[in-house]
Amino acid sequence: MGERLAGAEKEVLVEIVRFTQKNGLKGAEGGWKDFLARNDKKFGASVSDPKKRTKDVLLAFLVTFSKDFQKYFRKLVRRHAERRAIEQYMNEFSGKVSPEQKLVQLTTEHLDYRKNYYFPSYQEGWKIMRIGKVSSSMNSGVMLAIDCEMVLCHDGTEAVVRVCVVDNKLEVKLDTLVNPLKAVADYRTHITGVSKKDLEGVTCSLVDIQKSLKKILAKGKILVGHSLYRDLYALKFDYSRVIDTAYIFKYANLPTTSTASLNSLCKSVCGYSVREDGEPHNCLKDAEAAMNLVTAKLKHGFNDPIEIAENSVPEPDQMKLLAHRIPVYLPCQELLKIFSGNPSIDEKIDSRIRGEFYSTCISFNDIDEADKAFDELDGQETKDSSGRLQKSVLLKRDNGDVAGFFVRKMVYGSRLSNSDVLKKRPQPTENTEQKKEDANGDKRKRQRTSKKHAEKAKALVVE
Repeated sequence: MGERLAGAEKEVLVEIVRFTQKNGLKGAEGGWKDFLARNDKKFGASVSDPKKRTKDVLLAFLVTFSKDFQKYFRKLVRRHAERRAIEQYMNEFSGKVSPEQKLVQLTTEHLDYRKNYYFPSYQEGWKIMRIGKVSSSMNSGVMLAIDCEMVLCHDGTEAVVRVCVVDNKLEVKLDTLVNPLKAVADYRTHITGVSKKDLEGVTCSLVDIQKSLKKILAKGKILVGHSLYRDLYALKFDYSRVIDTAYIFKYANLPTTSTASLNSLCKSVCGYSVREDGEPHNCLKDAEAAMNLVTAKLKHGFNDPIEIAENSVPEPDQMKLLAHRIPVYLPCQELLKIFSGNPSIDEKIDSRIRGEFYSTCISFNDIDEADKAFDELDGQETKDSSGRLQKSVLLKRDNGDVAGFFVRKMVYGSRLSNSDVLKKRPQPTENTEQKKEDANGDKRKRQRTSKKHAEKAKALVVE
């Protein structure tokens, strides 16, 4: 193990150390900062950025982990080597690389790829599938698109309950319900379309699905999906030859690292909606939509940034604020203390648990009340990765403890107020003579007319 790591580039070691930080992993001498504090008498943990440390220090930390973790670290080194081999092959034999493989490469070049696609596959229950011989896979363009529906379990995890796979002709290769084999806290039927009754008598397990995926992905087939890492994480299936449709388009009106929803992207690229407002997800339709996006990309290019209808948020959702990264020990009803107006929380529908944190929606009577409640919150205002306004807030509990979390708007940018709408509307023109003026007409007359229109618009706004 030490020899394999010693032969890895520093860049790879930095990635592995950061992975241990992100997942709170500890070796025989604790976590990364613990290791630095114990072994670096000069700087301690004050210089904790792995990139600023020497390769020898990174190696010394990684070899303190158990054999099970070291086996996983070997996988990360191998994954990096595969990526380099692919890059080298594409540079030397660009004419032989399939168009589909170029989209795989485009996915891996996205800024968020390494953050989202380095899975904790060292954990129990995970399956790792290698891509095989690089030269063979580079020439293959066979694709399959996948989508899953997940439920929330009592242990705070998500479990797959339906899996759909289609090929590039949209023929169904897999469509099956899955028994989560553990207690379900929320079936999310309004989202998933799957109820408790639907799963009665279902015997297919996650292990069965993993076996099916290994079979249908044989010979280096490409797996397609929208924000595919979420499905792979729920499936506990580590596979690297993927096309993420959220990563292969450029957006003209979104931040660099943000991505568009499947529905918004299909509207802009394919000209249709995957689902109407309020309609539950259908993972078969979502898998088809992901494949349609890839087909459109291959056929038409879409190399220039595209416009996303980012403010197409249903009005009922505009009457809500999203509270997220809430510590699990903080009851959601306590959140209401910090909001003005008359807010409410639907615990059964909106609560979403993510390990040590959860999120929930705060509902208000109307959009203006939600906007006012957000504006009156004390906290630093920033933007999330998708460009939506949010605030970092603190809540003082009755026992004196202070809990911190984020509150985010549901829409992008600022919603137009009534006065903004009036300002943007074309003002009525009473002077019909102006229509008859030619380009060389009386300028003073046009100036008087414009001034009159401006005064009228101002009066409308004041009223």
